[in-house]
Amino acid sequence: MAILDRFSDIISANVNAIIDRMEDPEKMIDQYLRDMMDDLAEVKKNTASVMAEETRAKRLVDENEAEVSKYERYAKKALEAGNDADARVFLTKKQELEDVGTGLANAYAKAHENAMKMRQMHDKLASDIEKLRNRRSMIKAQMSVADTQEKLNKADSSLGKSKGAMSNFERMEEKATRRLDEANAMEELNKQPKDSAQALEEKYAEETGSAAVEEELERMKQDMGLSSSDKSSQEE
Repeated sequence: MAILDRFSDIISANVNAIIDRMEDPEKMIDQYLRDMMDDLAEVKKNTASVMAEETRAKRLVDENEAEVSKYERYAKKALEAGNDADARVFLTKKQELEDVGTGLANAYAKAHENAMKMRQMHDKLASDIEKLRNRRSMIKAQMSVADTQEKLNKADSSLGKSKGAMSNFERMEEKATRRLDEANAMEELNKQPKDSAQALEEKYAEETGSAAVEEELERMKQDMGLSSSDKSSQEE
């Protein structure tokens, strides 16, 4: 049959191998699925036609066998009635039907074979479509995971750069602190050492300054009439 020749690649096709060879499975798988659905619709239509032909061929075979059986019964009845001439007529008809029956049986056998092949083709195509749908879902899920992973990789890369920048900042801060400490230490080292006499001089200089303040305070109180000596004489 022409339809069997046309769809012979369906039987031999390996849908998983075809998907694996696709350069962009996520996009191509949808188009391939649409093509397979179109093929399935045509295969289903032709399968139904071939199966109907098988049914018709089987019916003709059954009808022919019934006719053969009928004329065989008539021939027997004619012989029982002692009428050999009528029996010959019935047997001749029976043989003619048997000859026709041979052709009908051959036609039915071929129709049955074609129907089996078409059904096999239909079932395989339907199975391949189901596999393709499952693979499509899996591939789309994998692509989604891959996209997410790429985003995470970019985020990790950005985070790595941020960490690098922070690390550089911390190193600069540490370097600045170290230089400040060194400058303070250098300042301390640059100070002239003081001997004991200088230390005492500063002590007494501070005391002198303090006495001068007390004298000024007392004089201001006297001017204001608040001198402690005046207050004591008033109380007496």
